[in-house]
Amino acid sequence: MTNPAPAGWLATLERRAQLRGRAGLTRVLRPRPADDNVTDLAGNDYLGLARHPKVTAAAAEALRGYGLGATGSRLVRGATDAHERIEDALAALAGADFALVYSSGYLANLGVIRALSRPGTLLVNDAHNHASLIDGCRLAGARTVTVDHADPDAVAAALAEAPGRPAIVITESVFSVDGDLAPLAELHAVARRHGALLLVDDAHALGVLGERGAGAVADAGLAGEPDVVITATLAKALGGAGGVVAGPTALRQHLLDTGRTFIYDTALPPAVAAGVHAALDIAAAGEPLRAELRDRALTATTRLRDAGLAVPTPAAGVLSVAAPDAVAAVAWAGACRDDGVAVGCFRPPSTPDNRSRLRLTINVGVPRADFEHALDVIVEHAP
Repeated sequence: MTNPAPAGWLATLERRAQLRGRAGLTRVLRPRPADDNVTDLAGNDYLGLARHPKVTAAAAEALRGYGLGATGSRLVRGATDAHERIEDALAALAGADFALVYSSGYLANLGVIRALSRPGTLLVNDAHNHASLIDGCRLAGARTVTVDHADPDAVAAALAEAPGRPAIVITESVFSVDGDLAPLAELHAVARRHGALLLVDDAHALGVLGERGAGAVADAGLAGEPDVVITATLAKALGGAGGVVAGPTALRQHLLDTGRTFIYDTALPPAVAAGVHAALDIAAAGEPLRAELRDRALTATTRLRDAGLAVPTPAAGVLSVAAPDAVAAVAWAGACRDDGVAVGCFRPPSTPDNRSRLRLTINVGVPRADFEHALDVIVEHAP
């Protein structure tokens, strides 16, 4: 049998692209200028800190001192004071023994799941978990059981089928598609009863929920528990980039010794770490920002429901608005964009239930009048 010519596999890719296009699943990269003037209800800058003067000034100062990048992994090139300060601050806020910063939240999830897994480990994965958690389970090569969304009884049943087996229960806190909140206290009780770890991706709650924005894990009373591991991104409410793993002390050395996505990856740029640290200080003292976010989430939910749109009650800054199908979702988001409003358009495979929707994210840095006008635009163009 002869090998197919290169044109054969290219034709296959083109055919697949055509099929995705017919289903409304084509994705498009669009340029975004620095002076982009659309109303942003698509990004994750919940507290409006990405352009805060104190944040950009801190980043600029570190940029002058360290240059553009970290130039290597921290194990090779060394840990800068910018990395160590943000890690100390994150650990203190989360009530954890340590925090270890990664170059992205995606890599933090991949790395910690792989590092915590060993032959025989059972991974119990919520059906609505983010792609980074799903991919972390796949990379780990351990047996993975996907359970019904936010269902402690389903988790208990999965764990009961493998008594004595090392296990990790994996969940988001605030889910990234529908914006609902996991029953963390109940999940922790189930995990502890079966001797399992609870791993919580707190990405959409850090800076937004809990006292001083400590996150949903702390808000659920689980800060510092020895069988809880927290991950998060620094690219949402803190307006920067990077990821973090936080938990008991012994885990830190395990990650330094075995965590491939930390060991072999170029570190987060020190300038970004410094900017995120400044953002964390603002967020920790930012209860008025969180109060405004809650108020806007309520305003948006009420306005959209009054217009007959299906919107689950948000736990934080993520609002999901159902669309009839993928094609309608794309057209809806495009019409909003043409009217100066950026919204998220979530379609399979980004959605856990194969249903399409717009995803709106609250950004308190958007002027209130612009925010309310954006809601009118979304309603006006609804299919």
